[in-house]
Amino acid sequence: MVNFELSEEQTMLREASRDLLADRAPVERARAWPDDGPDVDPDLWRLTADLGWPGLALPEEYDGTGQGLVELALVAEEIGRALGRGPFAPTAIVGRALATAGPPRLRAEVLPALAAGSAWATWAFAEPGAPWTLDGVRATARPDGADEGTVVLDGVKTAVQDAGGARWLLVTARHEGAPASFLVDRAAPGVTVRRQRVLDPTRSFYEVRFEGVRVPRDHRLDHGPDAVQRLLDEASVLRCADALGVMERLLDLTVEHARNRVQFGRPIGTFQAVKHACADMALLVHGARAATYYAAMAADADADDTARAACAAASHVSAATGDVAGRALQLHGGIGFTWEHDLHLYLRRARTDSVLYGGAAVHRDRLCTLLRRSPAPA
Repeated sequence: MVNFELSEEQTMLREASRDLLADRAPVERARAWPDDGPDVDPDLWRLTADLGWPGLALPEEYDGTGQGLVELALVAEEIGRALGRGPFAPTAIVGRALATAGPPRLRAEVLPALAAGSAWATWAFAEPGAPWTLDGVRATARPDGADEGTVVLDGVKTAVQDAGGARWLLVTARHEGAPASFLVDRAAPGVTVRRQRVLDPTRSFYEVRFEGVRVPRDHRLDHGPDAVQRLLDEASVLRCADALGVMERLLDLTVEHARNRVQFGRPIGTFQAVKHACADMALLVHGARAATYYAAMAADADADDTARAACAAASHVSAATGDVAGRALQLHGGIGFTWEHDLHLYLRRARTDSVLYGGAAVHRDRLCTLLRRSPAPA
């Protein structure tokens, strides 16, 4: 039996996050954000830094608060509910990677700045036309023939969130025959950042090219492919949390519409078919919450089924997000197709969340592989 009850501190974190976003990041602000606007709302980012979001899961010795993936997921859920923009999730992932596998000098240089919110980082992992898996990593990190203390990065990354204003890029490339990660200064010669036109207007994504980028060898994180995969799993869990917040809001909007929309002299919410559709949406949301919370708790506990839990959550939420979004659109009818209604913003974010860090098929395939490797019950 798993206890999904939040602690008092976790409940306060969720409530404070929701209040801040409701007050300073209403949906109207997301709607009004220009297509070529900055990645981050500077005022909101400053306020979140004051709340300790950027350093939430960083060690206390680097000015963080030493929390876990559960706390990160609670904040990510509220960001999804509010259609919040900004580099909270990618910075958290890079921070966790550095805290566990970064060289001491690099940790001392980078982590305090991330914790303070004075700079942010993002993860450059996915590549054009390749699956969001370790096998899809084609970028290369080769030795610099002129300097043995330097490696040279070449490759193209896509869907790199908030790379336009990032201070650091965590780049996963093939080094000595296996995926490895390097922390790269975004301003380094040979790094080219191009903003992409994407379905989701509430977040910014970029294509990043690395052409002969020279990186100090000691900027390589001391971890192997298994650790990179675990980081990918944790990023998927945070994506699930964002999608959970989106689904919760889609359900709220749909129930409200069903109560207020009148046809044939009755609110449509009194019709049996509409009740069933809303109940199905609620079941999907509850399932997504249970799967996401359990995956985060398993990661924090370093449980034996951590990887399986992450895959189960990612595969379920990827599929459920599209289902909930489709039912919400259907029940809203014609108004749901209009630009004036907020629903389309949530639909776009839901669709993006369903494929970010790998869609349902990617995670189901890996889950099957993990289950085959698991020892048979006694």
